[in-house]
Amino acid sequence: MTDLLIKDGYLVFPDLTLRSHVYSEDGVIKAIGSSVPTSADRVIDAFEKYVLPGAIDEHVHCRDPGFTYKEDFETCTKSAAAGGITTVLDMPNNLPPTDDPSRINEKSEMFLKKAYVDFGLYGVLHDSNIEKFESMVDAGAIAFKIYMGPSTGDIPPPNDGSIIEALKKAVKKNITVVFHAENEKIVEFFTEKLKSSGRTDPKAHMEARPAIAEEEAIRRVSLFAERTGARILIAHVSSVEGLNALKEAKNSGANVYGETCPHYLFLDETAYDRYGTLVKINPPVRTAADREALWKGIENGIITNIGSDHAPHTLEEKSKGVWNSASGIIGVQTMLPLMLNEAVKGRITMNRIVSLLSEMPAKLFGFYGKKGIISINSDADFVIFDPSKEFTVKEEWLYSKSKNSPFIGWKLRGKIILTLLRGKEIYDGEKVLEMNGTQIKRQPSFNLNAV
Repeated sequence: MTDLLIKDGYLVFPDLTLRSHVYSEDGVIKAIGSSVPTSADRVIDAFEKYVLPGAIDEHVHCRDPGFTYKEDFETCTKSAAAGGITTVLDMPNNLPPTDDPSRINEKSEMFLKKAYVDFGLYGVLHDSNIEKFESMVDAGAIAFKIYMGPSTGDIPPPNDGSIIEALKKAVKKNITVVFHAENEKIVEFFTEKLKSSGRTDPKAHMEARPAIAEEEAIRRVSLFAERTGARILIAHVSSVEGLNALKEAKNSGANVYGETCPHYLFLDETAYDRYGTLVKINPPVRTAADREALWKGIENGIITNIGSDHAPHTLEEKSKGVWNSASGIIGVQTMLPLMLNEAVKGRITMNRIVSLLSEMPAKLFGFYGKKGIISINSDADFVIFDPSKEFTVKEEWLYSKSKNSPFIGWKLRGKIILTLLRGKEIYDGEKVLEMNGTQIKRQPSFNLNAV
């Protein structure tokens, strides 16, 4: 038996922060508070430090297989460990795409040899593979992704009938479906219009994918969710209009949740002048009003989740002009530090961060209790954070093969000094340590409303 005692830390839960101790045996939490043993194989003094449950990044593109010159699963999960992320959910727009049970099995087998953190795998849905829905679930898909508009990987958006059919299947399997919600035809129309007019400035990307494209797609798929009873998550909400559509869908009874990403919370349209096509992202970074509305959406509960949308590309791919540059930035390593910086500054509470980055992802994807909270019998996944330290995001700190981050050079208050996965240290505040990841499975009978 190997045991661990973390003592005198501020344990952070979604609804309270408690100065206390937590004890684990063989990677599982066994005691919290005064009942913990006084000694263990490993004792960590967390005095004046915060102890958070390991964060879950529900939205990463590790680019493996097919695009490993940009990133592979080893570098992706090393980045996660250094950023306080103990579980990643890998998106399916690889080459080949993860659209078949055999491909889920192949990725699982390959990733088990590369994982520094725990992982789950998405399947992708399009018109040609809806009949494989159940078999992909049985193969271990943690959730499904549907692209309603054009994005990296050229996954064809399914027609509305296929979406409705997929949502009916999702209800039967009790599994979440995640949507990239942009209206394909609106994006195509305005892209061609702006190209034809001669626009080549980076901000043209924002205008080519107007907020109405996001709003319409959210309203449409939320109606499908309401009528079928499916549980859906709208990925990377970026606009006031998208937020309003999400709020109205919730009020109408749709079982819909909303995710946003750090780049929408920390950047706005002025970033195009500073960073150029480095900040070309789908959906685009928008106005300061949109950015502030998203923070408000976090406060009022319309936004329930935050994911990084970690999307590595080479510098060359990001430097081909507004219409030919790849879309996406890296973010799995910087997401939690950016959010914790805001907690130190007083903009958001540590508790809300735990809800957004740990509790809700675990609930939506069906493994809450095992992950997502500091609780008896949960995995001993922890992030220890020292609010008294400061650090600067530097290129050499980033483990990703790609360095396409606008946050390089940003000075942040507070520093992650330890990441632990099932009781083992995987990041010591300076370097990533041993490989310790495994695949996680969803609980098929999980009831989101019962926890």
